Amino acid sequence: MKHSYITASLVAVLSVSSVDAKAVNTTPRLVVNITIDQLRADYLEAFAPLYTYNGFKMLLSDGTVYTNVSYPFIPIDRASAIASIVTGTTPYYNGISGDRWLDRKTLRPVFCVDDDNYSGIFTNEKSSAAKMTSSTLCDELKISTEGKAVVVSVSPFRDAAVISAGHAADGAFWINDETGLWCSSNYYMKEIPSWLTTYNLYHSPSATIKDLTWRPLTPNITFNYITGKRFDKSFKHAFSGSRKYRELKTSGCVNGEVTDMALQCVSNYFMGDDERTDMLNLTYYAGLFDGMSTEASQMEIQDTYIRLDTEIGRLVTELHKKIGDAHVLFVITGTDYQGKENIDYARYNIPTGTVYINRTASLLNLYFGAIYGEGRYVESCFRNEIYLNHALFEAKHLNFSDALDRAHEFLLQSEGVKDVYTYNRLMLGEGTELFRKIRNGYNPDRRGDLLVNIASGWHLINEDTQENYSVNASPSQFPIIIYGAGTKAEKISAPTTIDRLAPTIAKTIHIRAPNACSVEPIF
Repeated sequence: MKHSYITASLVAVLSVSSVDAKAVNTTPRLVVNITIDQLRADYLEAFAPLYTYNGFKMLLSDGTVYTNVSYPFIPIDRASAIASIVTGTTPYYNGISGDRWLDRKTLRPVFCVDDDNYSGIFTNEKSSAAKMTSSTLCDELKISTEGKAVVVSVSPFRDAAVISAGHAADGAFWINDETGLWCSSNYYMKEIPSWLTTYNLYHSPSATIKDLTWRPLTPNITFNYITGKRFDKSFKHAFSGSRKYRELKTSGCVNGEVTDMALQCVSNYFMGDDERTDMLNLTYYAGLFDGMSTEASQMEIQDTYIRLDTEIGRLVTELHKKIGDAHVLFVITGTDYQGKENIDYARYNIPTGTVYINRTASLLNLYFGAIYGEGRYVESCFRNEIYLNHALFEAKHLNFSDALDRAHEFLLQSEGVKDVYTYNRLMLGEGTELFRKIRNGYNPDRRGDLLVNIASGWHLINEDTQENYSVNASPSQFPIIIYGAGTKAEKISAPTTIDRLAPTIAKTIHIRAPNACSVEPIF
């Protein structure tokens, strides 16, 4: 009896081991991590009657869809959003508080992926992911496979390409604003791949833009997302002049360029060809065309979403043919912000106004001078941030915390200023959800000592730099869609945050979550 019990137990253990082995073997060969810049759920839904089945309809019906997703920090832009997606944490920990910030040493703005230590490939831009202070999902995949997994990133935009690639990728590619060539950095590759040279020669925007005109795929039919009615309208945009490539990158046509380049990378890097998981990071675009207003560009918005549907469908179809349905996992989400759109609130009697941050900073310096004596107490301002001269306060043996409190009270007296968040307040923390989001978006090494929160509908202008800055606190609804590799069809309305996506993917492919990620997987 004892012998039979041991035998039965051994069979049970072996059976479990066999199941576990099969589970390990079902790990996807390729993860396609897609971020759609400025994706809006209301547009995604409104244009659904115009989609084919192979794109969004298939993903939404056959995938696991999280419908109530948000970012756990503000403000959000493309760089900070993608950094949060790939690191599983907020700017407070990953260091990417925005696409630009003020360098405290030089008092000059720096771009989030600028790095003079590395040369560009087919570009003069010198780039790396060195300013990102935590590991990414792709970094952890490289670590877990001892560098053998292939990681590639493709985006129209430099910040998105480099940040999503992370520190250890095999390649990050974006479109050069000046030449239309697909370019990269020798941070990722020491030599120019021959296939990239050939592709640029015949297939890059540089080679094809002369024959490209953006016309709607569904001529003369606009599906008005507000009224739900159809009406006749069309458009035609040729790309010419010195800004032609910048214009292309804000058009619906750019998504076709991304898909083409992505498929080239899959072929040339042999992605998904073995049992080891590789990762392809893509950025598609769903924002406004070249600064046009929403009202003036309804047909362009519609066509952008139709083209997005077409390109995602093409990508899914081609990768399924090449690698197999069961071996590719697609993860799609958005960046939860909208590009600048100049709205004349005064025309509709909505309260509005302008806060001149440079004047506000000068007045604060005069105020400090009246209290502490003459000196340059305010070093600079950038966007809605004011930077104080720490060295001067220290040299005069002044209480810096007291100065922050005084600045807080002084700035609140300015018209259009809703609140002021000081370094001390942000470090000590408060209990409201809004405050937690502001604190999560704050990085003390890369943000000012004072954050001026302007009233809704107001604009903030820096007359010295001509920068116009405004913050829309209204979130843009967007989903997370996980499709393929055995994912079941399910819609989940329970609230979740975007930082939970990285540990979810990590769990799915059996690797460690990024090193600054402290949240649980979604499932």
